[in-house]
Amino acid sequence: MLGDRICYKQRTLLVFLFCCCFALPAASQQSSALLPSPKPADIRADWKPWIGDYGSPKEPRVILERDGQLFQFNQTKEWQLKEVSPGSFAIPASNEPDAPLVRFGRQPSGGLVLITGKMSLDRLDYGVDAKNVARIKPVRSIEELRKEALVASPPTEAGTFRGLELVELTALDPSIHLDIRYATANDFLGTPVYSQARAFLQRPAARALLRVQQKLRPLAYGLLIHDAYRPWYVTKIFWDATPPEGKIFVADPAQGSRHNRGCAVDLTLYDLSSGKPIEMPGTYDEMSTRSFPSYPGGTSLQRWHRDLLRRAMESEGFTVYESEWWHFDYKDWKEYAISNIPFEKLDSANGLNVAH
Repeated sequence: MLGDRICYKQRTLLVFLFCCCFALPAASQQSSALLPSPKPADIRADWKPWIGDYGSPKEPRVILERDGQLFQFNQTKEWQLKEVSPGSFAIPASNEPDAPLVRFGRQPSGGLVLITGKMSLDRLDYGVDAKNVARIKPVRSIEELRKEALVASPPTEAGTFRGLELVELTALDPSIHLDIRYATANDFLGTPVYSQARAFLQRPAARALLRVQQKLRPLAYGLLIHDAYRPWYVTKIFWDATPPEGKIFVADPAQGSRHNRGCAVDLTLYDLSSGKPIEMPGTYDEMSTRSFPSYPGGTSLQRWHRDLLRRAMESEGFTVYESEWWHFDYKDWKEYAISNIPFEKLDSANGLNVAH
């Protein structure tokens, strides 16, 4: 009998190894299909500080890197820049022989400046602070808005919806990391709006996100979650706190958010070896054109990572929001109703469903 058991174990091991020989290449091929293109090299360190938008937020001059070269771009035209000395570049366009040099410098305050001809254009920071956190000035006190939101009611919806089945993402895979800014003061409002740093999605969306994580792992990336299910009252706080010019970046509580339905997730990539977030062309929650998935600026490597995230998410039924590279909606979001259940009432024992 002992010999039989040994043979059985040996056969089981052989079957396992045989399966792995096929499964691993298949997983590798599946992950490789996500790559937008060969991974580009990072930009030269001395050029990197100059990448960004300058001048007016409505008509910025964009300094970007592509294929190891710097370019200046505005709404209608693009010029390649040729370095002539450190921080100084020429525009070698034959149709503009008298084009002035483009120079980079610093103001006495330390701010970056782009100088071209007689124009001196300040670098736009879009409210992003030294901690890489985008902030706005709320139009009203957050505490006042919180009190109003907690006693308000979500919009009434007609129709038949699936039952609520929220899954805690970290329970699915501990390699899915969290950076729930809304539970801290490091959010765009400068004060916590969540009482707990947790992330939930409806079960089908959560399973799809897990598959994305598994596809990214062979490429040495993981998912870093900023937000997922969001109670409706928080959506109302965001809307009421945001000035008119920033409304395209927040959901109207009269319509509800797909976050309220448990079918939207805000996320980015992190490096599996270091655990550090991957650098993107713009910052999370930044209310500027740099947040658009099609924003042409940044570096080749930043855009490559942004596109990799999008391709990975789209491969499992998510769609990127047109104004935010980090926001993805799951395909079945219409099948779930708006919910206003705070995190404190979610069942933490098994990560499922709602404790009524």
